[in-house]
Amino acid sequence: MDIDLVYLWVNGHDPKWIAKRQASTGALSSADVNCKGRYEDNDELRYSLRSIEKYAPWIHRIFIVTDNQVPQWLDTSHSKIQIVDHTEIMPPECLPCFNSVVIEHHLHKIPGLAEHFLYANDDMYLNKPVTPETFFAKDSLPIMRMNWRFPKKLTILFKTKVQGKKLSNYKQTIHNAALLVEQKYGTYFSCKAHHNIDAYLKSSYEYTRQTFDKEISATLCNHLRAENDIQRNIYSYVPLAEKRAHLCYVNQRTSFRFHIDNRKYYAKFKRYNPLFFCMNDSQYANDEDRRLAAAFLQKRFPEKSQMEKTE
Repeated sequence: MDIDLVYLWVNGHDPKWIAKRQASTGALSSADVNCKGRYEDNDELRYSLRSIEKYAPWIHRIFIVTDNQVPQWLDTSHSKIQIVDHTEIMPPECLPCFNSVVIEHHLHKIPGLAEHFLYANDDMYLNKPVTPETFFAKDSLPIMRMNWRFPKKLTILFKTKVQGKKLSNYKQTIHNAALLVEQKYGTYFSCKAHHNIDAYLKSSYEYTRQTFDKEISATLCNHLRAENDIQRNIYSYVPLAEKRAHLCYVNQRTSFRFHIDNRKYYAKFKRYNPLFFCMNDSQYANDEDRRLAAAFLQKRFPEKSQMEKTE
């Protein structure tokens, strides 16, 4: 089977893009939904592509979804590379969009996307060789890698209703997705997609989007992340509820989320030597953290990929 790979990418240093964002959402803040780390470009995509070429050369095509931007170092003439602008997959009323949760609801509309596809953020990497069977089982159904460490429904209700505490935006949007699936299928999934490369069937993705069209459509004009967003986990929960996917729980040896603001993670990474890892930027990281992360990636993946310009 052909297996494609989809990335979201943004250059947060681009003056034109910055002006567009400020006109729509205002200045950056310390809030998670509109912080510097949300848009910072530290060449993560360059190193992610190097990891793909090294450990998954069988990937068919690579689609990079952007907002009228192209990485300067990328060789767009490479046979695997296809740049996809937001305007190609999103309706005008959604634009401009600075909310990756909303953009993710349109992935199935990418022209030419294969039925079997993988999705990644630009800060996600392979650390070891993988095969198509790493992502799709012998029956061709996707393997949904989930992290079991997510609050159960009763725990969330106790915190929000009894203690009066607010969930983080990230947890709230996952909870929104889980509640919708529970209403239709009777199962509340107390897990979340691991923070790395995920596998999907385009037909299943489109089916889920249509099934919850009313609820998802109500969120599509959220230019920044909002409390009523419906997180991409819904595209994992529905196939799992319908027995059209395989559940696989991860641990730190299989999927490692690297918080770049915490230097202790470098030693933990070496100890666990995971299959997948993510270099997660956030509102807690500073420019020195980002410099160290970039140096780490350069050391990890020093060889240029064929998808980079030669000069």
